[in-house]
Amino acid sequence: MHDDGYFGERIAARYDDDAGIFESAVVDPVVDLLVELAGSGRALELGIGTGRIALPLARRGVQVHGIELSKAMAARLRAKPGGREIGVTIGDFATTSVDGTFSVAYLVFNTIMNLTTQAAQVACFRNVAAHLEPGGCFVIEVGIPALRQLPPGETIHAFHVGETSWGLDEYDVARQGLISHHFRIVDGKLERLSIPFRYAWPAELDLMAELGGMTLRERWSGWKREPFTSDSVKHVSVWEKPAL
Repeated sequence: MHDDGYFGERIAARYDDDAGIFESAVVDPVVDLLVELAGSGRALELGIGTGRIALPLARRGVQVHGIELSKAMAARLRAKPGGREIGVTIGDFATTSVDGTFSVAYLVFNTIMNLTTQAAQVACFRNVAAHLEPGGCFVIEVGIPALRQLPPGETIHAFHVGETSWGLDEYDVARQGLISHHFRIVDGKLERLSIPFRYAWPAELDLMAELGGMTLRERWSGWKREPFTSDSVKHVSVWEKPAL
C-alpha cells in the first residue's frame, strides 16, 4: 500500500471501466435522494473517488465538496467535465476537516468498510456530525455481511464469477474483517488485488451514530426506499443530527 491507499494510479486508471455502476438506472436513484436531503444546502461526499455520484449531483444544482485519500482518483475526477468545479480535500475521511457546514454527508458503495477498525468508523461518524448543520443527515450505503451464505466451516464467499474476472471475500469472523480478492486476466496474465475491509451490522452503525450525536431517521434496502427486511443484502441508512 502507498500514500493513495489501495486506490493508486493502477486502480484509478481502470476504476471507471465498470460501466454497470455508472448506468443511469444505478446512479439516478442515489442522486434523487441526495438532492432531496440536500435541499438548498451543501453536500459532503466521503471517498468521492472519480465523481460517479458527485458529478451528476452537482449537475442537479447541489454544491458538492469531497474528501478523498487517493490523489490518483481525485485527478481522474478533476479531468472530467465539471470536475474542477467540485472542491476536493485530500485526506482520510475519518478525521479530515473541511470548511463550512453541510446539509447532507454521504458514503456510498460500501466505502465505510474501507475503515478497517471500529475506532476509525466511530471517528468517521463523529467527524461527519461535526460537519453537519443542525437537522443535517448522514447517508451510508453498505452491504449486509454474507455470512449466511457461507457453508458451515467455510470463510470464502464468491461475489463475482466471470469469464476473465473473479471476486472472492475472505471472512475473519472473530475480528469482523474480510479481505476482498479481485482476480482478472490482463494480456494473458492473472492479476490480483486484495483489499482489507471491516464489516459492521446495522445495529452497530446505529450505535456509532449515537456516539456522534445522531439518531436513525430511515433505513431501506435500496435507494428507491425499498423496505429493509431480514433478506436484504444491503441497506441505505439515514441518520439525523438534532435540529436546534
